[in-house]
Amino acid sequence: MSGLNYVTQETLDQMRDELNKLKTTGRAEIARAIAEAREKGDLKENAEYDAAKEAQGYHEAKIAKLEAAVAT
Repeated sequence: MSGLNYVTQETLDQMRDELNKLKTTGRAEIARAIAEAREKGDLKENAEYDAAKEAQGYHEAKIAKLEAAVAT
């Protein structure tokens, strides 16, 4: 069985729009959250920083998944 998923042009356009938003405003928001958390001091015991870095990882994984889906 093939690993291809067929989507309509409308769905493909929506995926591309979401990918664009994630790469632009999404990344900027994450970077801002990380910067704010860094300003609060010691990174070893900074739960806000840990949460922002975790969100960044999730965000980048979602971007990679969408890029792969749009490319095929």
